[in-house]
Amino acid sequence: MPSARLWIFCLLALAGCGRKTNETEALNTRLVTLPDGGQIRAEVLVNPAEIQRGMMFRDALPQGRGLLFVHNTPGAYRYWMANVKDPLDIIFMDSTRRIVEISADTPSCTTKPADCPTYGGHAVSQYVLELRAGEARRLGLQKGQTLGF
Repeated sequence: MPSARLWIFCLLALAGCGRKTNETEALNTRLVTLPDGGQIRAEVLVNPAEIQRGMMFRDALPQGRGLLFVHNTPGAYRYWMANVKDPLDIIFMDSTRRIVEISADTPSCTTKPADCPTYGGHAVSQYVLELRAGEARRLGLQKGQTLGF
């Protein structure tokens, strides 16, 4: 009978592993509500090191997923694509979460980081949402719209 108890214990332990991953993911993500009521699950980045790293060295974002950058204060933030593997749509929002600028189909940069161009910074923003290239157009996102999160 001890082996049956061991199997039950192992099965219960493994069952709990999946939930912890989902719980951890939920703690680090937020649903972003689009103007049409649709939603995107975005990983939230708040500390400067996370914000600077962003999509560097990561695989492509799947449809319906994104990165949400939260800056402490509004500013003219510029983003670059150094060491980013795939093109992105970069949506800049002000402190009221209104879209103030969109850099659509922003190309990845394959040269050395110092030579990579920057994008954005033409309007004051506090939040930035990165999506896979083409998503902003597919979702109908436009300057002046407000996102919820």
